[in-house]
This record gives sequence, structure tokens and C-alpha cells, in this order.
Amino acid sequence: MTEIAPTSAAEARERVAKGALLIDVRSDAGRAATGALEGATVVLKEDVAAFAQTLEADREVVIFCGTTAGSGPVADYLDAKGFTAVSHVDGGYEALAAEGQ
Repeated sequence: MTEIAPTSAAEARERVAKGALLIDVRSDAGRAATGALEGATVVLKEDVAAFAQTLEADREVVIFCGTTAGSGPVADYLDAKGFTAVSHVDGGYEALAAEGQ
């Protein structure tokens, strides 16, 4: 398994604009504290395996958490499961919010 390098919030925004699925893996408490991003699909980390079974392996996904340390393991997990278009956001929620997501 390779480690998926984080992508910038600007690049993530471009991917989402082109149809990538934006996935928020923050905890309920994290979203309550900082807010949600419009259009993001909420998937708790403990539910990622089940959620991944509902997606095609070539579906482009952009993952974010409160930090890169939170989204990186999820991106690596999906990569290991054969997903071919996975990225996660450097700077997490705050970076995406600053980019106007």
C-alpha cells in the first residue's frame, strides 16, 4: 500500500466541481463545532468500509477531516481496497472552508 499524498484545497475544489464525491469523515462533534460543507457526504470513519462497498472502485472521491492525519488513513484504506481516484485534503475542513467549498 502506498500513502496517498494530500492535495491542496484548491485542487480538491476543482475535482469536486468536475464530479468527484466529497466525503466528510469528521466526527459528529467536529461538525457541530465547526460546521458542515454544502454537498459533502458524511461518513463516519467507522462506517467507511461499509460505505466503500456502495461505490464503484473508479469513482473519484475527495476525503476531508479536521486534519490531514484524520483523512490520510481513510484515503490509504480506500487505495488499498482498489479505489483508483482517491485524494484527501491538506489542511482539512479549514482549508476547504477557506476555499469556499
